Amino acid sequence: MNARSSIKEQIQRVRVEAIVTAVNRLLATKGYDAMTVDQVAAEAGMAKASLYKLFTSKEELAAAAMVGVLDRALAFVDELRKQAQDAAEAGQAITAIDQLKSVVRWTMDTQLQGEMPSLPAQNSSLSASLQSNDEYMDRLIALSNRLSTWIIEAQTAGSLQSGLPVELVLYTLFARACDPVVSLLKESGQYTHEQIIEWVSSTTFDGLAGAGRTSLAQ
Repeated sequence: MNARSSIKEQIQRVRVEAIVTAVNRLLATKGYDAMTVDQVAAEAGMAKASLYKLFTSKEELAAAAMVGVLDRALAFVDELRKQAQDAAEAGQAITAIDQLKSVVRWTMDTQLQGEMPSLPAQNSSLSASLQSNDEYMDRLIALSNRLSTWIIEAQTAGSLQSGLPVELVLYTLFARACDPVVSLLKESGQYTHEQIIEWVSSTTFDGLAGAGRTSLAQ
């Protein structure tokens, strides 16, 4: 590879990163349906024709952003796994429930920072496109498998209800990534990010009932 080719590849990589960052931001603030290719080009600071040389469609743009956020999520989860391994070697323990809580807090913090693209509706054209995207599906399956392992461990330890299907818990945790409660509390301007994360995390894992709740089965 000569120096000219290397520089050209670096420039293209920088352009791709700028485009994906712009798409991510627009998906987080406007959503897929309201986002346009013109807006992406303007946000990325390049001509629309230049953008189309790298991405051929709006669906491809959105898929690149979704793959990017899954890469970040996997990197975060893998770092948690490394920390747990290091702690175990030091004779300490980081529980599965604590790791799941860390993931949920990360997803909400990412949303509050305006960096979490809104998830596509189940019956949308983007959803269909993503399901046929190997890069997206491979990462989604990898993330689901990692979280499912922690869910099963937490259920075995009694930290989560053992009778709940793993898929239900998994989808509940995924839902925190685009929880409208988080954005509504942020838009009110009355609460700090830390308060929002703490409250929504608490209700996710502990529910809304008070300490004196009684079981209907009693």
